[in-house]
Amino acid sequence: TVTRTRLTSISSDAFYNNTKLQYVNLRDNNLSMLSWRTFQNFNITFPLLLSGNPLDCVCENMWIKLRLQEDIDSPELTCTDERGETRDFATLTPPDCVVPKVELTPKTVTVMEGGDVKAVCSASGSPVPVILWTLDMPSTHYEINPLETKSTLTLSDLSPDDNGRVIVCSAENMVGQTEATLQLNILFPPTIQQLLGPERDHHWCIPFTVTGNPKPELLWYHKNELLQEQDYIRTMIHESTENEDHGCLQLVNPTHIHNGEYKLVAKNEYGQDEKTVTAQFIDPPNISPTDDMDYCK
Repeated sequence: TVTRTRLTSISSDAFYNNTKLQYVNLRDNNLSMLSWRTFQNFNITFPLLLSGNPLDCVCENMWIKLRLQEDIDSPELTCTDERGETRDFATLTPPDCVVPKVELTPKTVTVMEGGDVKAVCSASGSPVPVILWTLDMPSTHYEINPLETKSTLTLSDLSPDDNGRVIVCSAENMVGQTEATLQLNILFPPTIQQLLGPERDHHWCIPFTVTGNPKPELLWYHKNELLQEQDYIRTMIHESTENEDHGCLQLVNPTHIHNGEYKLVAKNEYGQDEKTVTAQFIDPPNISPTDDMDYCK
């Protein structure tokens, strides 16, 4: 709440770090213009109270009309036109003042690792909007070719590390901002990133990390024989992301017969990978020859 302070302006990043605001009350100040950027992270369903300010009937304030169509303060909000006359904000229709529209094609892509993708972002609005890309692509090379009303993004040598990422294209002008998204589905064969020796927690666990898209099928072999999973020996996935599965082969109360070499095979339609690890849970019983003879008797 900032009221009756003769406040005349607010910077565009004033509330940038205030992510939990539930309302903003700026009534009865000297604000004539406000940028939508100041409130771009502010929930549109929360009250933005601006009555009692000498707001100008200009395109820069058009976003306020669009927002306050759903706001409790809109019936009493007014602005002053170029002739000095007071008008209801709901009637504000400045010329050449249109919120941007944006279209991004394609919206989703499915492509093998190492492939290329071209996306085109087209925008309209008045004034002519600026087109911006938001990318978080640590492993894939990209180039942007900007034009006035469209921008082309080219991704080269797609990396599995960028599977599942969402690319955002936004168009913005003084009236507001609109976004469109592109989702990457990058296909690649499995890789067993790690396969560790057994660890004991509540149960015994042979930890592993596996990547692959589509998610690979996991098969275990014990002493080169396919392991039939059941309640006491089974694969457990503890954490799963777009690219990786972290888990373990869980063994409940294993005995010496479970010692030996374990092989993990991960496979999908694009390939497979395998790794082995040796497990020693408990020492086998020490049976002497006389014990054998006594047992036979």
